[in-house]
Amino acid sequence: MEEKLKQDPSNCIKVVLFGPESTGKTTLSRQLAEHYNTVWVAEYARDYLQDKWNKEAKICEPKDILPIAIGQMKLENELSKKANSVLICDTDLLETKVYSEAYYRGTCDPILDKFAKKNSYDLYFLTYIDIPWEADDLRDKPDERERMFEAFESALINHNKPYVLLKGNKKERFDLAVQHIDQLINNK
Repeated sequence: MEEKLKQDPSNCIKVVLFGPESTGKTTLSRQLAEHYNTVWVAEYARDYLQDKWNKEAKICEPKDILPIAIGQMKLENELSKKANSVLICDTDLLETKVYSEAYYRGTCDPILDKFAKKNSYDLYFLTYIDIPWEADDLRDKPDERERMFEAFESALINHNKPYVLLKGNKKERFDLAVQHIDQLINNK
């Protein structure tokens, strides 16, 4: 099990879009990957949970958390081999940990907890809740955006993860993200 959550070594710069639902992570991930002519790691949970919803009309349950985490790391490890100098990650295991704790009374599988803390990234972009919330089959916390944002920011602070807060419209977020990624590239 542990091997499936372990991050493969990579020479590319890894950045993570991190934050509550409906804060523009996927849109920005795509834009950044296109800008840097690289690949981006989609959020495995979206496809996994949408498929579950379509087949069973069920939402995420505690038993889904580890399969989601394993699928996310498998995808990230595969794509890190295809990335040029930058890998854009739409999420990571720390985000899965935050959701697990938020939805399941503060609990997180110990193996997920271990690798959520251990896996490393060069920079996190914490997406703020200042863009409109958009409903879909999976999103369910429109009235808890501030609480969820605080949970995400606390996770970054508590685990000493380097991050930049992204606020504003799509262009402002994109420009700030590019500025910070360019800095990482230039310092490598």
